[in-house]
Amino acid sequence: MAQLAFYFDSSKCTGCKSCQVACKQTYHLGMANTYRRVIHYAGGSWSKNANGTYKPNDVFGYFISMACNHCFNPACVTNCPTGAMQKDPETGIVWTDHKVCIGCATCVAACPYGAPSIDKEAGYSVKCDFCYGELGLNRQPVCVATCPMRALDCGVYEDLVAKYGNGKIEIEPLPQNTTNPSTIIKPHPKAQTTGTGTGSVLSFKDELCL
Repeated sequence: MAQLAFYFDSSKCTGCKSCQVACKQTYHLGMANTYRRVIHYAGGSWSKNANGTYKPNDVFGYFISMACNHCFNPACVTNCPTGAMQKDPETGIVWTDHKVCIGCATCVAACPYGAPSIDKEAGYSVKCDFCYGELGLNRQPVCVATCPMRALDCGVYEDLVAKYGNGKIEIEPLPQNTTNPSTIIKPHPKAQTTGTGTGSVLSFKDELCL
């Protein structure tokens, strides 16, 4: 099996969300469904100087662009009661058979990365399928093709490791590795290791300081 994988360089990502928007527009996703999402993790504080200016106290912030990791040992596939969640034996892509899916949301609960979601209108689980249709046309997934900073790449897992190294998957706010994701992340210089974080995930309102 030639396991396909994503590569993400957090040190290049500016949080523009072009990848997230391109994916959402391409697949006409509703408000409740996002195949790829950009997570903003930040922390630290500011203190006021005697002259009225402010100085940072261990302030940091970085972004993680995350879709389905098409894991080597996907919890969604293992736990799906109907066999709707499948792992392609040739590409390693994890996909959903909508003809079999009953929308029970077991995959949603099982995935530690929050990749699947339920399309309530359609009545079944939806998630990133590595833009399988684009691959058939010899094109990159839309998230990779759209990124203006070239922070995203994709290819065969072993080839990406040879090109970029093993990276690190256990960085805040991502969970401990229990499914062997086929995603390689180059951490931001300020990235904190999973379980040692001092920051929090910022919401869109937080980012706008509302």
